Amino acid sequence: MSSVFSKIVSGEIPCYKIFEDEKNLAFLDIHPESRGHVLVIPKVEVDKIFDLEDEDYDSLFRAVKKVAKHMEDVLGKRTLMKVVGTDVPHAHVHLMPLDETWEYGRTLELSNEEFKEIQEKLEMGD
Repeated sequence: MSSVFSKIVSGEIPCYKIFEDEKNLAFLDIHPESRGHVLVIPKVEVDKIFDLEDEDYDSLFRAVKKVAKHMEDVLGKRTLMKVVGTDVPHAHVHLMPLDETWEYGRTLELSNEEFKEIQEKLEMGD
């Protein structure tokens, strides 16, 4: 059975895309812990991050670094990286700007307009 993230990769479920390359996709978390909370996932569906093939693991973390640096440049905030591995059975990395909206374990309720505004600010060109 496909994970929700695989359905996002395939286009079955829409997302607020920030970055995409051949092997990875980054998009806004719909249950953000801070404004600009991004998920970076490999396009290949693998349950645990350590089960990724070495090439895919390396590619994922190169994408994480690229997106995190972009987030810090655009937002001017330090970026927290979190790998939990239990919430969705598809390897992924959380990137969260550390600002006044971040509080461990708390999620924010954002409107569609707010998500779009954040997406436009963070979206990375080719």
